[in-house]
Amino acid sequence: MATEQCNTDTLFERMDMQETRQAARQRRHRRRLLVGSTTGLVVTGLLVCLVMTMQPDREDDAGRAAATAVVDSQETHPPASPGKKKSPSPSPSEVSASPSAKAKKPKASPSPSPSTAAPRKAPATSPSAGRIRPKSTYQGVATVYKAGVGDGACSYGPSSDMMIAAMNTTDYETSKACGAYVRVRAANGASVTVRITNECPLPCAPGQLDLSEQAFAKLAPISTGRIAITWSLLSPSSPGTLSIRYKNGSSPYWCGIQAIGHRNPLARLEVRTSGGWRQLARTDYNYFLSPDGSGCGKAIRITDIYGERLTINGIALRPEVVQPTGVQFARH
Repeated sequence: MATEQCNTDTLFERMDMQETRQAARQRRHRRRLLVGSTTGLVVTGLLVCLVMTMQPDREDDAGRAAATAVVDSQETHPPASPGKKKSPSPSPSEVSASPSAKAKKPKASPSPSPSTAAPRKAPATSPSAGRIRPKSTYQGVATVYKAGVGDGACSYGPSSDMMIAAMNTTDYETSKACGAYVRVRAANGASVTVRITNECPLPCAPGQLDLSEQAFAKLAPISTGRIAITWSLLSPSSPGTLSIRYKNGSSPYWCGIQAIGHRNPLARLEVRTSGGWRQLARTDYNYFLSPDGSGCGKAIRITDIYGERLTINGIALRPEVVQPTGVQFARH
């Protein structure tokens, strides 16, 4: 009996060991399955996250690429500047300011107003000319004014010759037009030669001449008041010789000098000093000033718009006295 009991116990122990081993194998198998499933889920999750993460990046890159393309397009094909506009059509008086001989098709960029425009280049035949140039025809209008005794902004004083005119402020150009002889023609074929002795202030437009009644009457009845004209610079045949006058108040310490009766417009006036020739500034009332008196009473040199120079000696420092020189510029 004891032997049987021992065998039975041994059998049970073996069965328990087998069950234990089998249960252990089953647990290991379940763990492997669980680990495999978990790993699969983790991998799947990672893949899903990667897909979700990469999708916005592609959208952002596309957005950045589109923005870059727009910028590159603007840089490659710049739009027209909003500050530049086509200049408005000028009024007839503004068009007439430019010589017809030099007329060109207007450019797209705005043209400066006549009052602020840079001085026009002179042709080779008149290197010192200002706005009024030889061999050029200007268009404008002629108006009429009572010239009185013939004096005006050019400070020439009274005159018996009333074939005179006032030049618009733009073409007057700080008295550069003073003394110029101008041939004026009307549409009806009539013409008259006038000398510029005065300035016609605004609203006189570029190209406009304000004629004395005597001169206007050569072109049309005075009652007309305003007519279309063309005009051009002249170098007359017989103006006589020119004269020099010192301004009232001139002295060895300050003086103003004026040239009168010159055939061609003046470009500059110089005085001789101990240091050489000194150019004097021109005023809008047509005197050349030496504010410190240097050169006053000494030799004078004047130059016309064609570049011819005349040196004048022996002019005394006598204010308000017209002193003839016996010389004159050449005709052109």
